[in-house]
Formats: sequence, C-alpha cells, structure tokens
Amino acid sequence: MKHPSLYKDQQVIVLGLAKSGVSVAKLFHKLGAKVTVNDMKERHLSPEADELDALGVSVICGSHPADLISPETALVVKNPGIPYTSPPVKQALELGIEIVTEVEVAYLLSPAPIIGITGSNGKTTTTTWIGELLEAAGLNPIVAGNIGTPLCEAAQTAASGNWIVAELSSFQLKGTSAFRPRIGMLLNVVETHLDYHGGMEDYVASKAKLFANQTAEDTAILNADDPVCRELMQSGTTQARILPFSTTQELTYGICVTPPFPADLTTPAGDEERRIVWRDEQGEAHDLLAVQELGIPGRHNTANALAAIAASIAAGAAVDTLLEPLRNFRGVEHRLEFVCRRNNVAYYNNSKATNGTATIIALRSFPSRIVLIAGGLDRGSDYMELLPHFRDQVKAVVAIGETRGKIAEVARLAGLTTIKVVEPVEDAESTLRLAVREAAALAEPGDTVLLSPACASWDMFKSYEDRGRIFKQSAHNL
Repeated sequence: MKHPSLYKDQQVIVLGLAKSGVSVAKLFHKLGAKVTVNDMKERHLSPEADELDALGVSVICGSHPADLISPETALVVKNPGIPYTSPPVKQALELGIEIVTEVEVAYLLSPAPIIGITGSNGKTTTTTWIGELLEAAGLNPIVAGNIGTPLCEAAQTAASGNWIVAELSSFQLKGTSAFRPRIGMLLNVVETHLDYHGGMEDYVASKAKLFANQTAEDTAILNADDPVCRELMQSGTTQARILPFSTTQELTYGICVTPPFPADLTTPAGDEERRIVWRDEQGEAHDLLAVQELGIPGRHNTANALAAIAASIAAGAAVDTLLEPLRNFRGVEHRLEFVCRRNNVAYYNNSKATNGTATIIALRSFPSRIVLIAGGLDRGSDYMELLPHFRDQVKAVVAIGETRGKIAEVARLAGLTTIKVVEPVEDAESTLRLAVREAAALAEPGDTVLLSPACASWDMFKSYEDRGRIFKQSAHNL
C-alpha cells in the first residue's frame, strides 16, 4: 500500500462501521479521498453512520451493492472480522484491488515506533502490562489496536517520542503488506479461528507477517516454549534480532525463570521460589524479582510478564523502573477475574477464554473442585484436549451454546457424572443466567465456579465482554 496521503481524489472503500472503520474513513476523507463506507447492519443499528454523513462521507448500510467495488476503486480497507469470502472482498480480489486492514494504514501514518503484540492467548494482558511498564519508564506509550483505541486514531495523535503499543489479531495482520513494527512479539500459537483462516497454515502465516518486514534494526520477541515460535526462530522468517523468553528453560540470552517450571504441564510446579532473570547479550544475569511477587497469579501470567519485560527492555526501559508495575499490575477484565464469593464458593469470570488452550490454562490456575461453565460458537474443534483436565480438576460441567453437546461428551469421556446441558431459553442472557444458577446449585463450600468457555461468544452474544458482563451480574444476583 502507498502512503494514505497519495489516495487524494481516489476511490477508497471502507468495509465495516466499527470504531476502526470510522477512524479510517475519517482519515481518508480528511486526506481528500472519495470515501464510501459499507456495513451489512441496517442503518438504525449503525449510529456511527450519522457522524460520517455529517462530514460528507458516503455511507451504505444494510447490504453490499453489486456495484460497490469497481475497476475505479483504488483501495479497500476492511474490518478485520469480515471474511475474505465476503462478496465485496472477493470482487476486489478478482479485480486485483489491494485489500488492507487498519494496521497497514496506521503504520504508514505513524511517526512513532510500534510494538506489535500477537498470539492466540494473552495478548490483551501483555499489551496492557507493557503499557504500564513503559509508562513507569517514562517512554510515553499509547496503547491501541484491539484493546480499545483504533490504531489510525493513535497514529494521528502520536509523536516521535511516543511508542504505540498495539494488540494485533491474525485477522488484522493478514491484511498487511508493508507493516514493520520496531518490536514484534508472538506469545504463542494454538488451534483457533480455523473457520476464518481455513486451516492452521494460513493462521500461522498471518501471525508470522508481524516479522516479515523487520530488519536487523528491529526486535522479534518469541516464546521459546512454543513449538511454532521455535520453528519461526530457526527458519529465518525474520531478519530482526530475536529476543526469546521462557518459563521452562534457562536461557543464555533473554528473559527466563530460574529454576524453570517443569516443561510438562501435568507435573506439579513445586514450592521452590522461582525468580525472573534477564540475561543480556554479554550473558550477564540481572535478577529482577520473585515470580510470586507478580501482581497476578498463574504460570501463563508469568509468561506474559516475561514477554512484557522483554518488550520494555527492547524499547529502552531501565530495568529498575519495571519492578513496581510488575508487582502492582492487577490484570484485565474477563481474564481470570475474581467476581465474588457466595456461600464460600468463589466465582471467576474468564470469558476471554475463546479456545481450549485458554481454558486449560485457567483450569490449571486453581486446585480441583471446579464447576466449569463452558461452550459457545462451534468452529469445528472437538475439545478433546480438555479431557485430561476435566478428569483431574473439574467436578462438574455446565455446557452452553452451540458446542454444548461436544463439551458434555468430553466431560462424559473424562468420567464426570455431574454434567448439565443447558438448552437455549428465550434469549442468550436468560440462558447464561440459568447456567449460573445450575452451577451454583452444584457447587459446595470451597468450590470454584469458573466461566471459561473454550469457545468464541458470537453464537449467543455480541462479544466475550458481553458474555462476561452477564456472568458477573448473574453471580452477584444469586
């Protein structure tokens, strides 16, 4: 893609009226492009349309007109969630018109260097943590991307003295070509979003685009414990300096835990005091703090902390400025969020767990005696990876959503005898409220009721945030 300013008087089509779409449309309109925004939602469900109309931007709602894309179209900027099988996207591909996401536009526009964070799990926690670490170090971060502020908006307000800290999805990265973050981070890769990508090959390739344009002046931060990350480190995918992190290996260079956690996730970690260590390029070890001092618990959050430390050091943060925000960070909503305690039963909201691995991580953060509420959008997984964890840590399962039958079958195969399948009632909110009541009835003092669905939310809810909010309200209202 060429610089956004070079589309003056040219036709730019923006697909999708979410926050990022509005931000992109305003940008190209300000730069003099002929902008048309199209969204399948009806006009009364698209309040953003009035704002764009007032600026003179053409907005089409409720359908994809057959003539929306034409040979005169210079660029299509699509909402990341719109699949490449969508009619206007297919038309653009057939006509050889470039299709990008907001990430590409923001990169070309931004005067500030970008830290790009991606991965199947842990993106938002790590992105938020990096923002707090860089703030403490005086490095003026702007946290943006999937986490809230549209990237184009951040790029327009940034200066060269800022860092843009951007949470990036595979959907966003797939629509990039020139994007080059100063620091790129891949946390982990597990099977997810296969309905969108069509298979793991495209999913991994989309994630790997984060590193494709990096040079020796840039940094690629990779999880040395993850097989896909290790393969990328060894394959020459990036020309950047590789900065690894690991919870299971004593690294000679990078951020690690010493003594390491057992590599086998089924092996108890033990009670030894583990410490976080930064080993620099000269091999000198800098002892930072004990793992148990971190502000949020769980082995997965230790890995997120290591990644956040790596990004902060790569951005130039002094190590001693990082310690207090590492200790004081309290996590992000909908991610192993403590909700309340009722009748000596603890309720935790982990609605962001949209794949099996995320749910396994959550289960391993608690002792056994878990009453699990799980299920949601069916993307074709069989969820058999959950079986040993159901057997060892879960006392009862309450299954909801499109995958309720699959989740219940895994629970049955795991030997659980207490399984409740909640059939849909009048609406999604009522169904989840019923599931929470069923879970509460199964729980005994000392138990944990955990919402950790292992599935996306879109079969029943607008978002995982909506799902988590209803769960929290339901728990408080028991």
